[in-house]
Amino acid sequence: MSDQPITTLPHRLWAGELSLHDAFWHYAVWYGLAFNVVTSVAYLILHVKDASPWLLLPIYFLPLPYNLLVLVAVWRSAARYEGDRKWADWARFIVSAWVVLMIAT
Repeated sequence: MSDQPITTLPHRLWAGELSLHDAFWHYAVWYGLAFNVVTSVAYLILHVKDASPWLLLPIYFLPLPYNLLVLVAVWRSAARYEGDRKWADWARFIVSAWVVLMIAT
C-alpha cells in the first residue's frame, strides 16, 4: 500500500492546489454557471407545476455547497498566484460577488 495521501479533486480545490486559472474559469465560471442554471431551471419547472416545498427547497439549495467550495478554491488559489496581484484580487471579488448573488436570488 502506498504512503501517499489520497488527493481527490474536491480536496485539491479546497486546498487551493489548482491554478487560479483552472479554479476560477473552469470550476467557478463554467461548471458553476452550468450547475446553477440547471438547478434554477429545474426549480422553476417544478415551481410552475406546483411541486411540494419539500421538493423545491432541496433543489433551491443544491448548488450552495458547490458555490462555497469554489469560493474557497478561488480564494486559496489566488493566495498562491504568482502573477499580477490585480488578477488574483479580481478573481476573489468576482467569485465572492457571484456566491452572494447566487445565495440572495
